[in-house]
Amino acid sequence: MTALADSTCEPCKSGTGALDRAEAELLISELDDWLLSEDATAISRRFESKGFAKAVQMANLAAWVGDKNGHHPDICFGWGYCTVTFTTHEAKGLSRNDFICAAKLDQIVA
Repeated sequence: MTALADSTCEPCKSGTGALDRAEAELLISELDDWLLSEDATAISRRFESKGFAKAVQMANLAAWVGDKNGHHPDICFGWGYCTVTFTTHEAKGLSRNDFICAAKLDQIVA
């Protein structure tokens, strides 16, 4: 996780291609608790907590990490949970940036 967490997101360029399944599987093996979507176009993690306020705090933290890195996640939360999903819309799939942001978020909540 350290190598990814210490990396910097690169701005997406027009025509940026998505990682293939093998590349995505290699990168996700460096992360704990993140799941690769069936079609290998997104990664997500569900954070569980007690109560609504903690879920909101987690959503705000994920939003802050995304904003700080110029790479914004999809966030869904409710009482006791917050699910964070990273994908690269420009690439229509995953980029290294998704894994970098996931690792940075993991580092903060560890």
